[in-house]
Amino acid sequence: MRTVLVTLAGFALLTAGCNSGSTDKGGGSAVAAASGPTSVSTVVVESKSLSTTIALPAQLEPYEQVDIYPKVTGFVETVTADRGSRVKEGEVLVRLTAPELVSQRSQAEAAVRAAESQLATAKAKLASDHGTYEHMQAAAKTPGVLAENDVAVAGQTVSADKGLVDAAEQNVVAARDSLKSVSQAEAYLTITAPFSGVVTTRNLHPGALIGPASGAGGALPILQIVNDRRLRLVVPIPEAQVGSMKVGQPVSFTVPAYPGKTFTAPIARIADALDVKSRTMPVELDVKNLDVKLSPGSFATVKWPLDRGYPTLFVPTTAVTNDQQHTFVIRVRSDKAEWVTVQTGQTVDGELEVFGDLAAGDQVVKIATDAIHSGDAVRVQAPSAAR
Repeated sequence: MRTVLVTLAGFALLTAGCNSGSTDKGGGSAVAAASGPTSVSTVVVESKSLSTTIALPAQLEPYEQVDIYPKVTGFVETVTADRGSRVKEGEVLVRLTAPELVSQRSQAEAAVRAAESQLATAKAKLASDHGTYEHMQAAAKTPGVLAENDVAVAGQTVSADKGLVDAAEQNVVAARDSLKSVSQAEAYLTITAPFSGVVTTRNLHPGALIGPASGAGGALPILQIVNDRRLRLVVPIPEAQVGSMKVGQPVSFTVPAYPGKTFTAPIARIADALDVKSRTMPVELDVKNLDVKLSPGSFATVKWPLDRGYPTLFVPTTAVTNDQQHTFVIRVRSDKAEWVTVQTGQTVDGELEVFGDLAAGDQVVKIATDAIHSGDAVRVQAPSAAR
């Protein structure tokens, strides 16, 4: 009898446990059902034309810059400018000496005189032979006075004399060209400033031997001159920021040397082609620097104007999120969440430019999170404008 009672008690406990488990499952489902759709706030996707400025790094470069090398070999005699010297166009900077050019000039002058003498001799012979030929022609008109062969020989002599005169004239031209070349080489011994500017580097001093080959192999120039009264501000524009820009459009920039001060310069030159290595488009601004406040080589920060020229879509920055694979917004349609993959553009006043399968007027979750999955049921609290 006691055994039967124990068995019945165990069966009762087992039944109670099973019923208890069934009750817990039903309770969990009820909690899940009670939670219902996710409550979200939405904003409206807006369409508007982008007009803003972005900060881009740039560098100031001299409008003109040249390294001074000699065109002839010689010894440095004098250098009239040094680092920091301001020079004017045509001002003498360096004088060289080359004693061998004196000898070359003497030889060239002697060659000119010899060629001119040969030309004079050839012309005199031509004149004499030509006169003889004319007399013989006149005499030959009287029968029996001169043989026809003698007249023909005299004519051939005149033709040969003309050839000698032509050759002598060419020799004179060649000799004079050689003299001119030597004179030009002597002129190269005096080096003048090609434009007005400032000397930024001096590498050589009197007594140094230097020649035209010095520009190769990394040899140093005598001087370096830059035009610092007019500068080029070179701005590499990233491919994504190459918007509408026009020559003459003013652009403002700042430099570290003058904190709080803004400079302005117009766009002067646009490359109209991307650098394949950096994927940027070089653009140059013409900077007037008459007061020489700005220095070539300085870095600058440019407030680059960016105008799309066509309307694009904007949402709050909080409406864009990402997982490991996608950047997306969550669009709400028919109380369902829908992930829409987007690409982002510029951020303006807390709003982010987006490109994707969106349209102006679409409602997207204001604070997006990947915890809301595409297809989830949602309940919109109160839509508001994207601002």
